[in-house]
Amino acid sequence: MRFDPPLISATLVQRYKRFLFDAVLPDGTPFTGSCPNTGSMRGLTTPGSKIWVSEHDSPTRKYRHMFEMIEVGDETIGINTGLPNRLAEEAIRAGLIPSLANYPVIQREQKYGRNSRIDFLLSGKGLPNAYVEVKNVHFSREPKLAEFPDTVTKRGAKHLEELGDMAEAGHRAVMIYLIQRHDCESFRICTDLDPLYALAFERAKARGVEAYAVRCRVSPMAIEPAGLVPILG
Repeated sequence: MRFDPPLISATLVQRYKRFLFDAVLPDGTPFTGSCPNTGSMRGLTTPGSKIWVSEHDSPTRKYRHMFEMIEVGDETIGINTGLPNRLAEEAIRAGLIPSLANYPVIQREQKYGRNSRIDFLLSGKGLPNAYVEVKNVHFSREPKLAEFPDTVTKRGAKHLEELGDMAEAGHRAVMIYLIQRHDCESFRICTDLDPLYALAFERAKARGVEAYAVRCRVSPMAIEPAGLVPILG
């Protein structure tokens, strides 16, 4: 996906109240914007960092600017949790996840499980339905290694349990970890920050849930799925 209009650069002052951030434009103009990521954003909120923001002039928006990316060292990292579903769909349609490439029908936000909605329901003649959940990933503590989650996520564990139910009911159940950075060559579940999620992941795999990790090329011009990386045990 390409950004149109292009993103603009700024310097981060602070991210706070989960939904907000303060920054300064290159000409020195300070502003407050919305942060489309309510998670911990561990390691991605350092004051003084160069960030990239989108600009919106809709009269219904309270804040004109939205936080999209941050630069950490030489890497540009996407933080917008509203984008992974779109990027995962691009990856599926482009055949980057070979086991899902033959599904002709992709439906978004379908009801399933325990009063939940699945990110995608894939279907096709002669194919088992595939229930696909997508998680955003941008956390990295070791070179070339992406990790999820970066904090406790009871909701994430619930999703794994519901996917397991689908697998045991005879459907395909798939978890896609969408990595909004390109410097990571492998992926791992973060057992120390959320051991219960790690247990839920192992239980889900044992019940037949498939898992894939897709990294992206990220730049202020575009974010593009780049292919699978291995999931480490």
